[in-house]
Amino acid sequence: MSTAPTEPTARRRRVQSAETGMAILKALARLGGAASLTALAQAVEESTAKVHRYLASMVEEGLVVQDITSQRYVLGPEAIHIGLAALRQCDPIRAGEPALLRLQAELGVTCFLAVMGNRGPTILRIEEPPLPVVVNVRAGSVLPLLWSATGQAFLGWMAGEAVDQQAQADWDAASATQRAQLSGASPGEPPIDALRRRVRAQGCATVRDLLTAGISAVAAPVLQHDGHVVAVLTALGASGGFDAAPEGQIATRVVQEAGAISRALG
Repeated sequence: MSTAPTEPTARRRRVQSAETGMAILKALARLGGAASLTALAQAVEESTAKVHRYLASMVEEGLVVQDITSQRYVLGPEAIHIGLAALRQCDPIRAGEPALLRLQAELGVTCFLAVMGNRGPTILRIEEPPLPVVVNVRAGSVLPLLWSATGQAFLGWMAGEAVDQQAQADWDAASATQRAQLSGASPGEPPIDALRRRVRAQGCATVRDLLTAGISAVAAPVLQHDGHVVAVLTALGASGGFDAAPEGQIATRVVQEAGAISRALG
C-alpha cells in the first residue's frame, strides 16, 4: 500500500528539483548559451533523460529554446530578460564598496573607486585610514590618464579616439622627467602604446612618485560582462612604506578585489 510523501519530504524534492533546474541553466550559460543535450548532461553529471525532462519544462516557460537546425538548446527570451534586469542593477560603485572597505582596513592606505568622466578619470568613492596621507585627492577629483595609476589602468583597458587624444594631450604637456619615467618601449614603439601593453601584461598599473612626489599607487580595472572597463580600484600611500611592485602584496590584493567586483558585475 503506497502512501503520499510527507510534507517535509515533498518540500525537499521541490527544492532539489529547483536546484537541478538552476544547475542546468547555469551550465548552459557556462557553455556559451548554446549546447547539445549530451553536453549539458555531462556538465551537470546527470542522465540525458533527466536533463531532457527539465529542458522540456524550461522550453515551455521560455527560459530555453531548442534550435531546429542544430538541435542544440539555447537561452530563451525569458532567460535573456532576467539577465538584462540583473545587468541594469550592476552599479560598479555600489558593488565595489565592500571591497573598498576591506582593502582600506587590511592595507591601512587610502583606497578609492573612480569612473571615466567627461574630463577624465573621476573619483566617486574614497576610503581613508585614520591618519590619511596628505594628498590632494577627494571625491570628485579628476586624475590624468598618463601620470596616475588610476588613469593608466583606464588607458590599459579602454580604447577609442577620445581616450587616445586625452593621452596624447597629457604627453604633449608633460615634463622631461615625466616622459623619462614612461621609457622602456621597444625601439620604434610609441611610449603610450608601450604603457598600454605593460599595464595589460601586469594586470594592473603601478606608479611611484610620478604624479606627486612621495606618493605611490596601484590600480586595477573593474570590468563589466563584455570586458569593457567601467571603473578602476586604486590603493594609494606614502612611497616610503608603500610596496608598488606589480607582484607585491598591495597589487595582488587590489587585483583580487577588482576581479571580485568584476565577477559581481557579471
